[in-house]
Amino acid sequence: MIFAAGRGERMRPLTDTRPKPLLAAGGKPLIVWQIERLAAAGFEVIVINHAWLGRMFQSNLGNGSRWGVEIRYSHEMHALETAGGIAKALPLLEKDSDPAIFLAVSGDVFCEFDYASLRARAPAMALAAQPAMHLVMVPNPPFHTLGDFALEPNGTLALDGAPRYTFGNIGLYDTRMFRDLAPNTRRALTPYYQETVAAGRATGELYEGRWENVGTAAQLEALDRALRQR
Repeated sequence: MIFAAGRGERMRPLTDTRPKPLLAAGGKPLIVWQIERLAAAGFEVIVINHAWLGRMFQSNLGNGSRWGVEIRYSHEMHALETAGGIAKALPLLEKDSDPAIFLAVSGDVFCEFDYASLRARAPAMALAAQPAMHLVMVPNPPFHTLGDFALEPNGTLALDGAPRYTFGNIGLYDTRMFRDLAPNTRRALTPYYQETVAAGRATGELYEGRWENVGTAAQLEALDRALRQR
């Protein structure tokens, strides 16, 4: 699943006429970089949730056949935030209402993480008695120096401790975690992270490769310049 429903307020006025994930860097929209990496990693179905100017996703991306994937769209009248977006998209994420482990990424993040490396973790998560999550952490960027969670030597995430890293908006989740959330409920993922980490059911890994959370026009311009120079 690619999260793409946000308004992108800090990117205005660019996002007044185009959804943030459709803004281009290096000659292609941010979300296309994600789709290409997911397709290269062997993912066959991609769910994209959208709200603001959402029809532009369908007109620009189509059904995904050009990348060899099937794109399914989850339309939200108003952005439901991350957890709310997952709850609404459950029928598109699950097959025959069976629980599923799925990968979720942000449509406005640029990274070179190997998504295929996460596939091996899904079977064990699916067999767990209670739903768990696995989060990809990154070194703390200048705008978030305190990090989000501590990463322990055994790979478990903790609310307190050191070293602390920032969640890179790349995670594996269990659909069972969101079944009690009514569709069209607006809710963030933050309380789910806090609860699962506190319960010792969240693992993580540190990714130190290229990762950028493109939040402002200046960041977008810098990324565009760097990609065009490669």
